[in-house]
Amino acid sequence: MQQRYKAFLFTIILVSSLFWIRFSVEQPTILKKDNLQTPHKGFSAPDFTLQTLDGMLVTLSEYQGQIVLLNIWASWCGPCQAEMPAMQHIHEKYLDRGVIILAVNATYQDNTDNVNGFVQELGLTFPVLLDINGQVAKLYQLHSLPTSFFIDRNGIIKEVIIGGPMSGALLQSRIESLLME
Repeated sequence: MQQRYKAFLFTIILVSSLFWIRFSVEQPTILKKDNLQTPHKGFSAPDFTLQTLDGMLVTLSEYQGQIVLLNIWASWCGPCQAEMPAMQHIHEKYLDRGVIILAVNATYQDNTDNVNGFVQELGLTFPVLLDINGQVAKLYQLHSLPTSFFIDRNGIIKEVIIGGPMSGALLQSRIESLLME
C-alpha cells in the first residue's frame, strides 16, 4: 500500500510539474511585417516627421517612390564626420535619379549650434533633420552612431549598416543595387 501511495504521489507531482512547465513558458511571438517593432531588413521603415535646421517639416513617407538613405548621426561622432563627404557626393550624383539622403541628427545628444556649424563647414545640401527628443532614435531602436538604413521605393528597409564610416564605394554599390530593383 505504501508503494502505491508513493507511486501515486510521484505521478501527481510529475503531472503537476509538466502542467506548470507547459503553461508557464512564454510563447514566442510570430514575426509578421505588421507587428514587428524593430526596423529590420525586409520590413517597412517606420514613419516619422522631424524639423530641418531651417524649420521645415520633413516626413519620411513623403519620399515613397524614391530611394532613401536614412542616416542617424551626431556632429561629435568621428565615423559620422568621416562619412558625410561621401554622402554629399552620393547626394549630388544621384539626386536626379530619385535618391534622397535624410541625415537625422541625434540632437538629443548633440548641440544645434554644432550641427549647424558642421553642416555649413562641409557644405551639406541634403536634408538634415533634428531628432530633438530622441523620437527617431527610439523608433529605430538606435544602439550606435552612425546607423544607416537603405530604404527602397516601396518604403521597405533593404539594408541596415550599424557603425561606420561608410565609404563612397559602399554607398554607391548599395544605391546602384537599389536603382536596379
